[in-house]
Amino acid sequence: MPTQPVLALTQGDPAGIGPEILLKLVAGGREASSCRQLLIAERSALECVQKSVPAAGWDRLVFMESVPSASVLADLESTAIAVFDPVGSGRKVVPGRSRAADAAGAMAALDTGIALGQSGVVDALVTAPISKSSIARHYSGDFRGHTDYIAQVCNLDSYGRDYLMAFLAPDLQVALVSTHISLSEAIRQLDSKRIVEALNCLSKNCGGSIAVAGLNPHAGEEGLLGTEDRDIVAPAIEQFRDSGATRATVFGPESPDSVFVRARRGEFDWVLALYHDQGLIAVKTVAFGAATNWTVGLPFIRTSVDHGTAFALAGTGRADVGPLERVVATTLQLIAGKLPRSAATSM
Repeated sequence: MPTQPVLALTQGDPAGIGPEILLKLVAGGREASSCRQLLIAERSALECVQKSVPAAGWDRLVFMESVPSASVLADLESTAIAVFDPVGSGRKVVPGRSRAADAAGAMAALDTGIALGQSGVVDALVTAPISKSSIARHYSGDFRGHTDYIAQVCNLDSYGRDYLMAFLAPDLQVALVSTHISLSEAIRQLDSKRIVEALNCLSKNCGGSIAVAGLNPHAGEEGLLGTEDRDIVAPAIEQFRDSGATRATVFGPESPDSVFVRARRGEFDWVLALYHDQGLIAVKTVAFGAATNWTVGLPFIRTSVDHGTAFALAGTGRADVGPLERVVATTLQLIAGKLPRSAATSM
């Protein structure tokens, strides 16, 4: 087995900036040299942007005819970068235009990465951005994103109870009770059971101090500005406390307009946001490009960048590899059993 951690990195949408940032990552830098990378990407997608990344060291890429085993990866020279093409066809990739073949290529890479994570050949799976709309249009109409798809393949049934979407920024860690549904649907679905399940999942996998953000302004002002915090959120927190869970201390409901600032100052290790944008607006405002998307609860580590496919930049050579480098650094921390912010502060 190789002494360095092994990361599988998927191409994302081949027509997006995924192939370019993969090449830029392996071109060098501290993060690239501190682990062994396996790129799961179509050769045609990499070749399409090769000239845009002249420092990529194309001669270091070793294209595999089949999915490599752990022993094959271990036998590679330390400077070599393994690449597996999950499609194997010499098609033409058009940067900035996601077509049916691109959606299929994104899914083929993702499926390969999941299999490698499940088998233990790699220590973590890092996914480049996909186009959810392209996959839903061309490949699978009910597709809603990496997180739910990976969990489904891993036989995890229930979001919140079994797995959570979380974002790790340098001084802010946020998990979400609900993800890619409309705001009205997120509010309609909110109940104490969902909050308790999310708290249990976060407690079991991470521990530490958790602040539950209120739903309404000022967490409802004791019912003056809405009753959900009084009738749904507060009872859920009490139920969790009464359950005897010992890995986490829970506070709230906390006023959502200040809880993220308080967490950044070190008062809490985590904020549990009640819907997608409540958490993501805070994360992306303070740490856009510096946050890591982490799927809590999977049987293997899966992380991703916090940005999209950036089709307008695809093929131009101007895509910023910095966010992916930071994700790799955070992923190596997770492999080592460390969160970016220690959960021991309040345990």
